Amino acid sequence: MDTKRFETEVIHKGYHAEQHNGSLAPPIFQTSTFVFDSAETGAARFAGEQEGYIYSRLSNPTVAMLEERIAAMEKGEKGLAFGSGMAAVSAILLGLTKTGDHILCSEGVYGCTYGLLQLMEEKYHITHNFHPMNDEESIRSAINDHTTVIYIESPINPTMKLVDLSMVARIAKEFNIPVVVDNTFSSPYLQRPLELGCDIVLHSATKYLCGHGDVIGGLAVGKQEMMSHLAMTTQKDIGGVMSPFDAWLLLRGIKTLPVRMDRHCENAKKLADLLKKHPSVNRVLYPGDPDFPQFELANKQMLNAGGLISFEIKGDKAVAQKFMNHLKLIKIAVSLGDAETLIQHPATMTHAVVPEENRIQMGISNQLLRLSVGLEAWEDIWEDIKQSLNSL
Repeated sequence: MDTKRFETEVIHKGYHAEQHNGSLAPPIFQTSTFVFDSAETGAARFAGEQEGYIYSRLSNPTVAMLEERIAAMEKGEKGLAFGSGMAAVSAILLGLTKTGDHILCSEGVYGCTYGLLQLMEEKYHITHNFHPMNDEESIRSAINDHTTVIYIESPINPTMKLVDLSMVARIAKEFNIPVVVDNTFSSPYLQRPLELGCDIVLHSATKYLCGHGDVIGGLAVGKQEMMSHLAMTTQKDIGGVMSPFDAWLLLRGIKTLPVRMDRHCENAKKLADLLKKHPSVNRVLYPGDPDFPQFELANKQMLNAGGLISFEIKGDKAVAQKFMNHLKLIKIAVSLGDAETLIQHPATMTHAVVPEENRIQMGISNQLLRLSVGLEAWEDIWEDIKQSLNSL
């Protein structure tokens, strides 16, 4: 079925019930290897002369369904599924670089991405630097002869700062440098970087794409040639691939992505407005807030502002932790995009690996908290936040 609208493709793309005995739900091909009907068939498949499955680290029918679906959702040519979001990040960055290369990064990145970049620099002399990417000339001046990748988070974790993806993609094409975007915070429902000119988009599928907090996974989408190269090198040889069961859970979770994201966004907007008015809150960082410095950019490149809010408590780290400990409904946990509302303290949790000086430069203070707004009634979430703020 040739479908076009996003809400339909998340349910139907990549699966044909008539090919699977009429089963409405996709089957789980829970197998490590596949049987060849002859020695010649096995030889032909290994030689790339015949299509077909060989071994589930290379490809698997359930995983292939998910890869086709995420490619359709991101409007790309080929998707790849990984065992975690960081497996996707590492396979892409290692696959696109070699010793002596340079990676230009957005001003902030997830703590484990930061750790990976440090490891690549220490072990393989692949350097990197962080850049605000606010204007064209400063980006051009930050690109050098060894720059082979531009890596972006937008919104950035956890400061919610945005990068103008169309602007960066336009500059990168002048230098023939691929642009990789971590789109985890938005999901393909709210933002599609490939349509804005970027080259590879990746997700921690653990988050909004799963939506239920029961899968670890990563997904990436890009052009056929580039993604096939990654599939046959860093994905295959490092081996950070997704299991068939996790792919099946993601196929199930993705079906409800649009309706879940609408609710996440609706709840977050109401809570951001209320947090701004509370005397114990110093500032609120939310792209849907008209006072957010990049509010216009959010409206330009995102369908909606998302379900994540970062905010600073008035006080110090101890006050921030006291606030968290007084919460009753909201769970203290890393990750995001679940049905449950979650809160975490980036300075001591997701970004603890980042040296304090760098964290402060990224805008991550000891008072900053990141709230992943869930699907509960927004009134109940607010009542919990309010009672804890009032206890300070």
